[in-house]
Amino acid sequence: MYAIIETGGKQYKVEKGLKLRVERLPYDAGSTIELTPILLRKEDGSVELGKGRVVAEVLSHDRQRKVTVFKFRAKKNYKRWRGHRQPYTEILIKDIKEV
Repeated sequence: MYAIIETGGKQYKVEKGLKLRVERLPYDAGSTIELTPILLRKEDGSVELGKGRVVAEVLSHDRQRKVTVFKFRAKKNYKRWRGHRQPYTEILIKDIKEV
């Protein structure tokens, strides 16, 4: 059985027991959350659209590796360095339930 969920503006295909990194969620580590509504749920050949919920546990919060951006203008002595680390939340999919 699997489901397709949407969180943080992105869609993910999830199964029970899967660890997943999603955009930062406002929940404490160790808490149990419900991700609803789900876009699609497939079980034993039957497909249901928009029905069900996904139960997950928040494992941790962290930031991804730094992405460095360097821009310059030739012959103008213009150089700029920028770095960015995107925050994420790691979750563990506990169960996929019907409505």
